[in-house]
Amino acid sequence: MSDTLQYHIKCKKGDVGKYVFLPGDPGRVPFIASYFDEYWKVAENREYVTYTGLVDGIKVSVTSTGIGCPSATIAVEELANIGAEVFIRIGTCGGIDPSIHAGDIIVAQAAVRGDGATREYLPVEYPAVADHEVVEALITGARRAGFEPKVGIVWTHDAYYRGTWVGEMPERVRRVYEPWLEGGVLCVENEVSGIYIVSRIRRKKAGAIILCMGNNLVEELEPFTDEDYKRGVDRMVRAAIEAIKILEKRSEEK
Repeated sequence: MSDTLQYHIKCKKGDVGKYVFLPGDPGRVPFIASYFDEYWKVAENREYVTYTGLVDGIKVSVTSTGIGCPSATIAVEELANIGAEVFIRIGTCGGIDPSIHAGDIIVAQAAVRGDGATREYLPVEYPAVADHEVVEALITGARRAGFEPKVGIVWTHDAYYRGTWVGEMPERVRRVYEPWLEGGVLCVENEVSGIYIVSRIRRKKAGAIILCMGNNLVEELEPFTDEDYKRGVDRMVRAAIEAIKILEKRSEEK
């Protein structure tokens, strides 16, 4: 563990908990922290905002990653340097499998490595896979929070507007989706593979729970209001909090 103030996130040893939630949006950090029993702001620099607090006596933090794997991998690297052990992405996605609709919440077992950042870490043949204990805890946490999540593989990529399309999709773009549809990939997003790959290399645990904002392969946008979004984020946060309680209890029993 490093005693050095981390260059990008501006946090040091003791500033963050064992468990860290990773939203993309800095604006979502204080909202997530508001679910803790108590919380305080630790640091803010660039896209990285960090709050830390307590949940049933468990020290837990929230750090925003910004959009994409380059900034997400920086966050995981620096948080791991100062003592973080378990990472849970809380974010959003666009559905691609026909079974995925606006408002669905997905627990990501693994990610297709369509990003560029993780190729600088490991060959593309190496899979980006979640820790199975974190996945199980998120599924149980979701059920405790009153909903049944979808569980499966997500596609992480870099070009946001190639993964988000409204109306008739050009054939050249549709062809990009075809292998992932055939493989049963549920949705597309921008950070999961980076978080999973760096966590594996650093011997940390990671999982992700993400809210579908709509299916990208339908010709018309599905109805999804601000209230629907708030309800979805509320569900994800409650599920993630239940998950860390489960993981901490298991840790104490070992």
